[in-house]
Amino acid sequence: MRQMLRQIDDNGERYLMLVFYCFIVFVIVVEVFRRFVLDFSSLWGEEAARFAFIYLGWIGASHCVKQRAHIRFDVMLHILPKRLHGYLYLFGELCTLVFAGFALYWSMETIATLMQFDTLAPALRVSQVWFASAVPLGFLMMTVRLLQSALRDIQDIRAGREAFAGTLLFD
Repeated sequence: MRQMLRQIDDNGERYLMLVFYCFIVFVIVVEVFRRFVLDFSSLWGEEAARFAFIYLGWIGASHCVKQRAHIRFDVMLHILPKRLHGYLYLFGELCTLVFAGFALYWSMETIATLMQFDTLAPALRVSQVWFASAVPLGFLMMTVRLLQSALRDIQDIRAGREAFAGTLLFD
C-alpha cells in the first residue's frame, strides 16, 4: 500500500495527463474522420475534448508546481547567494498558497451556483459541475504540491542543503 501511494505521489499527474491527452487525441481524430470522410459529426466530440483539455491543463499546473517548472521570475536567484534560495522559494510558495486559497474558495462558490441551478453542458447533457470541478480540483492538487515543496524547502534550509531548483520550462 505504501509503495502504491509513493507511485501515485511520484507519477500521478503524469498518468492522468497521459490519459486525458490520449482521450483528446482519440476524440479529435474520430471527429475529423467522421466530419471529412463520413460527412457527419457528433455534438459531444468537441465538448468532451474541450472539457478533457481543461482537466489536462489543471493537472499539468499541479505537475509544474511539483517540478518547479512553472513560469517564474528568477532574477533574484541570480543575485542572492545559493544559501538564501530556499527562503525565496518558500516565500513564493507561501504567496502562491494564499492565492490558491482564494481561488479555491471562489471556484467552490461557482460549483455551488452550478449545483443550485442544475446547469447542464449543452451537448453532453450532464451536469456542468463535473467540468467546472476541474478548477477547484486543480487548485487543491496545487495546494498539496505547494505544501510538499514548502516542507522540502524547510528541510533543505535546516540541513544546510541547496534548495531544489526544479526543472526548466525551456532548455
